Amino acid sequence: MANTYEPIATTTLGSAANTITFSSIPSTYTDLRVVWFGIQSTSQFRFRFNNDTATNYSLTVLQGDGSSVTSSRFTSQSFIYASTSAAATYGAFMSIDVMSYAGSTYKTALVTTSRDLNGSGSVDRAVGLWRSTAAINRVDLFLGSGNMDAGATATLYGILKA
Repeated sequence: MANTYEPIATTTLGSAANTITFSSIPSTYTDLRVVWFGIQSTSQFRFRFNNDTATNYSLTVLQGDGSSVTSSRFTSQSFIYASTSAAATYGAFMSIDVMSYAGSTYKTALVTTSRDLNGSGSVDRAVGLWRSTAAINRVDLFLGSGNMDAGATATLYGILKA
């Protein structure tokens, strides 16, 4: 990674869990990046900011699997989808980039998800919006149901002077 990326926290699951939380995020960076790798075989991956469970989120998703492409639009959600399908029993990689996370404007997140399905796979690209002007100090990554397998790893990076 470029020398402007600074790791803030890393979590590696010792046992299966539904949620990974990064809290007490300092406001000393310009942007944030979350990188996750693991297996999530049961449900869509989701995230939210500052434990805000109100319907303040919206997003647009493009998904492709080598033979078809779909697009979806979601409004008035209580979270942002990071992926709209499960990763089967193989690996998935996800990155979430949040620009101006400490600023006083609405927050935009760009999401990239790639999944291996043993010879096939799929990718999602999404842009999400959190309709809040609060600085982000917490990020929750979670599944709609079920758990991430043990060994899943998530790292939160602060980006300096992006």
